[in-house]
Amino acid sequence: MTTKKSPIAIKKYANRRLYHTGTSTYVTLDDLAGMVKRGEEFVVTDAKSGEDITRSVLGQIIFDQEGKSGQNLLPVTFLRQLISFYGDSMQSLVPTYLEHSIKMLTDNQQKFRDQFASAFPGFGMSQEQVHKNMEMFRNSLSLFNAFVPGTPGMTDPATGQTEAGTASDQPAPEGEDIDALKRELSDLQRRLEKISTR
Repeated sequence: MTTKKSPIAIKKYANRRLYHTGTSTYVTLDDLAGMVKRGEEFVVTDAKSGEDITRSVLGQIIFDQEGKSGQNLLPVTFLRQLISFYGDSMQSLVPTYLEHSIKMLTDNQQKFRDQFASAFPGFGMSQEQVHKNMEMFRNSLSLFNAFVPGTPGMTDPATGQTEAGTASDQPAPEGEDIDALKRELSDLQRRLEKISTR
């Protein structure tokens, strides 16, 4: 018969330092975030009073993560709605609802990942796939070039001159694909602007 492992005791001191009693070392909020991600249970207590302050420390971890660029999980609308429930008659229902919702998301996360990957095939593509897609996109652009004055190899009806080819006609090395595409898009935009001003 297996017994449930008791949570790790973390003590928070007056100087705001967190002490991991299992390893006898000081830890940071990032360390605690890592423990949460690894599924390690812990309880944080105030070293002086013995009060359980786990909730406020977990809140600090969320606040810390939300402050990092590109890490936002909580939309502003959600935060506003959540704040509005404090002191409301619905307040007692919110924790149960949120707990149930996040449990469903956690239980089904692999299914959501698979659905995301099938909905967005580019997600997790190899370099070779990216290169092939870039080539396909470049070929598609060349179809538009046939109708755009100023295209290499096409006679401009306004001047009667045939445009010379450019370096962009040559296949770019793989590492320069993105820069080449940016140049081609910029060139296409300039040509479209020329047409619209005529």
